[in-house]
Amino acid sequence: MSMKKVAVAAVLAVSAVGASSAIAQSVNAGKQVYAQCIACHATSATNGVGPGLLGIVGRASASEPDFRYSPAMKRAKLTWDAKTLDAYLQNPQTVVPGNLMPFSGLADAKQRADLIAYLATLK
Repeated sequence: MSMKKVAVAAVLAVSAVGASSAIAQSVNAGKQVYAQCIACHATSATNGVGPGLLGIVGRASASEPDFRYSPAMKRAKLTWDAKTLDAYLQNPQTVVPGNLMPFSGLADAKQRADLIAYLATLK
């Protein structure tokens, strides 16, 4: 193997380790951001003031059978993927006007990304 290929392989290996470390940090940071959500949302399928968030990433909006959603959320017909969650967490009333979640939004993009990374682990 040439020195150039060895150098490229080394850079890729270090990048992969750094990326997995960054992801872990994002999940841990997201768990801390989630502290703002815990009063209303469980990390399980248990509903409280808000629906449980177990399996939220990839789930259709207003799809938990035992939760009483607002008419606005029922009409929304969203899929909670990273892009939709990011927009919703930034400004819930813009994404689903008339929803009843009493949360004005999370302005910090990194905190939203960290929170979404954490929510993705809830399976």
